[in-house]
Amino acid sequence: MKIPRKIFSELAEVILEGGAVRATKYYDDKTVVSCKRKLFGGKIDKRSDITELLFKIGAPNYKEQEFIRKCKKVGEPFPVKKIQMKFLSVKG
Repeated sequence: MKIPRKIFSELAEVILEGGAVRATKYYDDKTVVSCKRKLFGGKIDKRSDITELLFKIGAPNYKEQEFIRKCKKVGEPFPVKKIQMKFLSVKG
């Protein structure tokens, strides 16, 4: 399966500019592309000039499968157009 390069740049842009920790794009019901920011000590280090991103291409995990089931139940067509984002939870 060939994944378009545009998806990788969209995911990286969401994390670098949007402040998300994880971004997921559902290519079809069996393939997911996700990008995750590597955290140091559970926090985003704003002083550092280095940002590490990890891309994953493959089968969806349990939570992603649950999201796919919900999309199918509602009738959302694949590929899902919006990128799903996850942010750090603020405890305090």
